[in-house]
Amino acid sequence: MKLLVTRRLPSSVISKLKAAADVDLYTGETAISADELRARIADVDGLVCLLTDAIDRSVIDAAPKLKAIANVAVGYNNIDVPYARSKGIVVTNTPDVLTEAVADFTWAMILAITRRISEGERVVRSGQWKGWALDFMLGSDLRNKQLGLVGVGRIARAVAARAPAFGMRVAYTTRRPVDAGFAEPGLREAEAMSLDKLLNTSDVVSLHVPLTADTRHLIDKKAITRMKRSAYLVNTARGPVVDEDALAWAMQQRLLAGAALDVYENEPAIHPDLLKLDNVLLLPHLGSATTETRTAMADLAADNVLAVLNGRTPITPVP
Repeated sequence: MKLLVTRRLPSSVISKLKAAADVDLYTGETAISADELRARIADVDGLVCLLTDAIDRSVIDAAPKLKAIANVAVGYNNIDVPYARSKGIVVTNTPDVLTEAVADFTWAMILAITRRISEGERVVRSGQWKGWALDFMLGSDLRNKQLGLVGVGRIARAVAARAPAFGMRVAYTTRRPVDAGFAEPGLREAEAMSLDKLLNTSDVVSLHVPLTADTRHLIDKKAITRMKRSAYLVNTARGPVVDEDALAWAMQQRLLAGAALDVYENEPAIHPDLLKLDNVLLLPHLGSATTETRTAMADLAADNVLAVLNGRTPITPVP
């Protein structure tokens, strides 16, 4: 049994995999190239990959023995799941284990952009700070404001559960049926809204939808112009959910108070106009970046791929 692992993982996870299979570990500092991926996958039974790896038809066709693809991520838009299934390949992801870390990070981003934290640090480091002043670098309070959640999956619900601590009321929009999960703190009093109404009325809009054909550029120029000029946009979901050209234009026109991004349309490239703006917080895809969470994600992916290859049901198959 042979596995291909497309990036360095915690040593405990690699040891687990090596104890059960012959492991080909790619050790490059950047994502494996498409050509090398197709060459190295030719004789493997299982693949452990990251969201930066495009597992398209050409890769799948290059792997006639492949039985399982374990993605070390909750999202799986990097994989052609229908085509993999048509070839009898099981695809898994890593939900749940990163929920709390990403929810904490979302609030860190909300606080950072509304209170101008990174902007203030830049002022201090550059030597421009001249001392305390009553009207210096004023931000925005969160108390008695509305947090608008676009999507209400696991992470969005965890974000909502933290809202009462900041005195925020919660609104949400979703295309999926609401279930009993809305008994959770922060969601009991949450108000369901259309996307238009949520954008019109929210003070902070936080994105929590997967990347699909329907959600690509969901936040475009039309959507942004429906938001309050005093509002903030936060994206910890997937970069292409936001049209970065439209966002850059809106920020230049001061149509929003600020934006905080952890993901990008053409990652790791960032729209050059966004880089010039002080009221845009730009972070390098750190949402789940804690030692504990990233280890748990890799461990779950390893358990998934080994389960499939040993004839067992995977723990978290892609739905």
